[in-house]
This record gives sequence, C-alpha cells and structure tokens, in this order.
Amino acid sequence: MSKFKELLTPKRIPSALLIVLAILLLALPVFGKDYYLYAVIRILILALFAFSVNLLLGYTGLLSFGQGAFYAAGAFTCARILLARPNLLLGIICGVVIAGAVAFILGWFSVRHTAMYFAMLTLAFGMMIFGFLQKLKITGGAMGLWGIPRAPLEIPYLFSISMKSMSSYYYFVLILSSIAIFIFYRLVHSPLGLTFQGIRDSESRIAFTGISVRNTRWLCFVIAGMYAGLAGALLAPLEGAVSPQVSHWATSGDPVMATLLGGMYTFSGPIAGAAIYFMLKEYAVGVAGEAMNWMLILGAVMVALVLGLRGGIVGSLQQSLFPRLRARFAERSSHEQNDIKH
Repeated sequence: MSKFKELLTPKRIPSALLIVLAILLLALPVFGKDYYLYAVIRILILALFAFSVNLLLGYTGLLSFGQGAFYAAGAFTCARILLARPNLLLGIICGVVIAGAVAFILGWFSVRHTAMYFAMLTLAFGMMIFGFLQKLKITGGAMGLWGIPRAPLEIPYLFSISMKSMSSYYYFVLILSSIAIFIFYRLVHSPLGLTFQGIRDSESRIAFTGISVRNTRWLCFVIAGMYAGLAGALLAPLEGAVSPQVSHWATSGDPVMATLLGGMYTFSGPIAGAAIYFMLKEYAVGVAGEAMNWMLILGAVMVALVLGLRGGIVGSLQQSLFPRLRARFAERSSHEQNDIKH
C-alpha cells in the first residue's frame, strides 16, 4: 500500500498519466473504429500546428496569424510529391523543408517588427500566400489538389510499409508526432529555449549579453514554420485533398485558439487545447449539425478564457490544483512521520 502511495505523489502523477495515455493510444486501433483513429490523427496534427504557434507566442512573445502559410506549404509540397512519386517519407521530409524555407524568407521581413506590427505583417503574408495558391496551376488553383494517395512508407532496398489502412497511417502519425513533441520538449528546455523565453520577458537584457535578438527570433520563426509544415504534410495524405483554404487566416486562428485554450505558457497546453478544441468543433458542427452552433461555442470559450482561465486549462490546473495536491501530500507525509516518531 505504501508503494502504491509513492506512485501517486504529485511529482509522479504526470508520468503516470503519460504512461496511461500512451497505452490507450497504442491500443486504440484494436477496439476503436476508423473514425476514432481519424479523430486522434486530426488532434495530433492540430497539436503540432499549435506547437508552432506556442513556440512563437508562449515562449518568444510573438503572435503570428500567418502560420497557415507554412501549414499550406507543407501540405501542397507533400501532395505534389505524392502525386508524382508515391513515397510518404519523401513527401513529409520535403514538406517540412519547403515550409522551413518559406519561413526563412518571410521571417527575414517579419522579425524586424514586434507586437501588433509583427502580427499584422504575418497576417498579410499569409493572405498573400492564400492569393498565390488560388492562382498557381501547380497547386490546382482555387480547386486545389485531389486524389492524393496515401503512399507507402518506403526506403528503397530496405523496407516498404503500406499506409492504405487507417490504422497503419495512425501509427505512423502517432510515432512521428511523438518524436516531434519530444524534440520540442528538448528544445524549450535547452539553452536556446531559455533564450527564447528571455527575449519574451526582456529582450534588452538578452541583447546586453551579446545575443542577436533579431537572429534568434528569426531562428524561432523558422522552427515554428517547420512544425506547421509537418502538420500540413501529415494532413495531405489523410484527407486525400488539399485546397488553398488551408492557408487562410481563419485556419491560422485554429492553432492560436487551441494554444490559448490549453495554456500558452505550458508545454502540454497545445496538446490539451487541440484535443478540447477539436472535440468542441466536432460536436458543434457534426453532432448539432449547424456551423452557427460552433460560432456560439467559440464565443463562449473566448469569454471564459478572458474572464476565468487566462492561463488556459493546463495553466490553471498547474496554478490551482497541483499546488493543493502537493500541500496535501506534504501534510500527510508530515503526519505519518509524526505518528512513526510517537
């Protein structure tokens, strides 16, 4: 019994929840329908998309409304490659690289400004990309690209794994997303991640140490663009079609809302926010059957965030629930030690 209590200490609760979540996700294809696999894949894609926003907003203090441009760059690049040469891994890699290249170019102009000017500039660039995608023949114009195959995961002369079934693609997205999330965790807890947070809190102090604030922001912008590109590249084979709408400012607003809902100053906030945001939208649009219901729910969520959950759901739990649990466990342990002494 004492060992069981040790496993439930506040420090180990997140690890225990992570293990339980991993087991459920790995076992989901066994007892879950294809729709549930599809839903989890969309949540993971939105979570990666939200990580790109959280890196800029939560860790560096830059609000971007143009992440949809890199999301679209990854999606359309992956789609074109899969239509020309059905190799999933090649499409994903090229989608991330092209999205990073686009972020590298647009970031050179964007990071010269901050606050509202940065937000408006990224919004302008995002809408420019949206306009280009509607005109270019290589992207299919306003209709986009259709018939995108879910190509096999293949490395020539080594192996080839079919991705036609939803369960196979589910495991691929789950593994790739887990790797990307782990890399993000290592990044934000590295010296570079601390530099990002230092720029968010006081860029003048970071500049005083000799670090180039502008170049560091530029690097952060490129990394965030690559995460958005990865999310877009995973979307194209899942849906089988990509339209210019993925680069619209409304699409860029989804990861912002997911980040704010989960908690922009927390690591796990984008994941929790993506799950809740997706489920609310599915219920409002799919179950209730009217898009207007989604607008009402979204408005209510915004009011709740502003009035009562400024730190998001995860942030609020960390500020209220977890300290109380730690205090209770500390009080119990002190009582048990006193009983042993007496």
